[in-house]
Amino acid sequence: MVPQPTAGPFFFGYLPPFLQFNYYMEEKIKELLEEIREFRADSKEHLEQFRIRFLGKKGVLADLFARMKDIEPAMRKDYGMWVNELKVKTEEKLTHFRESFESTDESGFEGDLTLPGEYMPLGSLHPITLVRNRIVDIFAKIGFNVSEGPEIEDDWHNFSALNFPEEHPARDMQDTFFISLDPAISLRTHTSSVQVRVMENTKPPIRTISPGRVFRNEAISARAHCFFHQVEGLYIDENVSFADLKQALLYFAREMFSADTKIRLRPSFFPFTEPSAEMDISCNFCGGKGCNICKYTGWVEILGCGMVDPAVLENCRIDAGRYSGFAFGMGIERIAMLKYDIRDLRMFSENDLRFLRQFSGI
Repeated sequence: MVPQPTAGPFFFGYLPPFLQFNYYMEEKIKELLEEIREFRADSKEHLEQFRIRFLGKKGVLADLFARMKDIEPAMRKDYGMWVNELKVKTEEKLTHFRESFESTDESGFEGDLTLPGEYMPLGSLHPITLVRNRIVDIFAKIGFNVSEGPEIEDDWHNFSALNFPEEHPARDMQDTFFISLDPAISLRTHTSSVQVRVMENTKPPIRTISPGRVFRNEAISARAHCFFHQVEGLYIDENVSFADLKQALLYFAREMFSADTKIRLRPSFFPFTEPSAEMDISCNFCGGKGCNICKYTGWVEILGCGMVDPAVLENCRIDAGRYSGFAFGMGIERIAMLKYDIRDLRMFSENDLRFLRQFSGI
């Protein structure tokens, strides 16, 4: 039998075993708190050792939390408060010395902060992107929005809806990159396929341009490539006429090249427009006088255009008796070559930095 004192507080030697353990843990935590209070870190390595001792997986706090099960239930709340206080004091001490070391590192910097920084070379937009953005800006001023679509298309959107007959040469393997033939799936040959999607899903009036990359099975040369970029435009509303088309294209030519640029329209044929035309502009290099760029004619072809064929409108569920419209399409590379006097189409895709750096200031 454990002897009991006759008066005064319990002495450690007379406490029941569970109270002896609780008292021991309380005193142990007080000692640890005093150790933390007195701790001074001499270096980052010393501070890291302190962190591992108290907060490591096998550290002091991990051991104290593990002993929670041995504490008398009535004492667990107080014990938990003691251990949490120990944890808070440890983290405060770590934060204090970390900030101290960081401020010391900054104050110890030896250098002239007024000197200019190291030169970081900046990139620039690709000439195709520059021209594309300019075209979008020009047509945005007269109410055209931008529409986009997939680069892999089915036969309906790429050919049939646009009034291409079954025997049209563009459907041949020689001109189109087919992914499958049954069903006919191919890389789009023009962004007119985007216009079909817009007409199928939008009620007139429609006023949109469709920029994007297209693919054709052609031999690569200074004037042709197997992929290039187009911008096609579409305007559908009541009472749209060829005069509206001509005025819109004249506005575009003068905004893109110069205010004194002239245009001319030559009759042509496209399956999806009727009547159709090719548009030339007066040569911006010689002013129409004749040079090797314009082959001494004074004119340079830049795009095709025409009034949307009524069959195309009906294919896209638009009433051709009520609505009419015009469409046009141009190669962005073609416009860029004329604007920046670039003689070889292949330069746009060769990624030669000597070429691309010429556009860094534009």
